[in-house]
Amino acid sequence: MAVRVRLTRVGGKKNPVWRVVVADQRSPRDGRIIETVGRYNPQTEPSEIVLSEERLAYWLARGAQPTGTVRKLMRAKGIGAPAR
Repeated sequence: MAVRVRLTRVGGKKNPVWRVVVADQRSPRDGRIIETVGRYNPQTEPSEIVLSEERLAYWLARGAQPTGTVRKLMRAKGIGAPAR
């Protein structure tokens, strides 16, 4: 099973709020997830980024691949992502 760390949308219409989740890459964007590891709210100034470093490290050590957007969020928070 290929596991990804990616975003899933939970906000209302024209009010996007995103959760950072660990999910099977074959599941749809807002489909079944394995674990929620953070959240991202681009509506606030500055944008709110909350990530669980401990859980991210756990999943990355087990082979989960972050998407490009999640990699940028991790870089913004100062969390090291493995090189591709």
